[in-house]
Amino acid sequence: MRSTTVLNSIAMLSLLSLLFLAGCSSDKTTQEEEDIDATELEYYKMAQSALRSGNYQTAVQRLQFLEARFPFGRYAEQAQLEIIYAYFKSTQSESARAAADRFIRLHPQHPNVDYAYYLRGMASFDEDTNFLEKFIPMNAATRDPGAARDSFNDFSQLIKRFPNSQYAPDAQYRMIYLRNLLAEYEVNVARYYIYRGAYIAAANRGRYVFENFQETPSVPDGLAIMVEAYTLLNMETLASEALMVLSENFPEHQSLGGAGQLDASKSVKSTEKSWLNIISFGLLG
Repeated sequence: MRSTTVLNSIAMLSLLSLLFLAGCSSDKTTQEEEDIDATELEYYKMAQSALRSGNYQTAVQRLQFLEARFPFGRYAEQAQLEIIYAYFKSTQSESARAAADRFIRLHPQHPNVDYAYYLRGMASFDEDTNFLEKFIPMNAATRDPGAARDSFNDFSQLIKRFPNSQYAPDAQYRMIYLRNLLAEYEVNVARYYIYRGAYIAAANRGRYVFENFQETPSVPDGLAIMVEAYTLLNMETLASEALMVLSENFPEHQSLGGAGQLDASKSVKSTEKSWLNIISFGLLG
């Protein structure tokens, strides 16, 4: 009798489980049918809701579906523009740039095309943010400057094409930062060349900074590199010319000692590398 009761209980539980699963499946099917039957406006509102709540991956999916289902609809162009922002906020830099390029190509006369240029620059601007930076302070000028160059060029295009854009002031401000960063990167490479004994390459990098990055904080560093590299190459005339420019224009530079001469104790060649600098391949220390 007791075994029969247990069997009946098991059968009842199995039946309830099947009914529950069927209900869930029905609810899911109904939800999917509702999504498929949603109007263009409803999809656009759902995408907007996801954007406002910061659920950018869901926003990307909604905007993709909106464009696929209504390619010539009222909100198709707006969806193409807003998906750039959704990609950017979800840290999908390459997808954001590709979406921006597509929008610019398809809608060159769109009233908000300047926003696409701006977001393309912003995607590159944030692209080289390193995971390690969240835990270890790192100098951005020691990393590959490819993304920084792309961002600088994108912002430059924005300012040239749309000088009165509401995004132009911020783009110009970021270009100043990027230009300083690129100049500092060149100086770091020049210092590395001196460490390695590649003095001609170091001198050329220093000259490149002096000629192409005027009004950046790295110009005196570039000149100091030139003085040291030319001195190590026994090219006294070029070393003296670079030293004269450095001492006359930047007399307080840390590389200078008394009487406007290069302080040998502060030269790149004489600087000792720390253990942290060595094990991090020059990124730290």
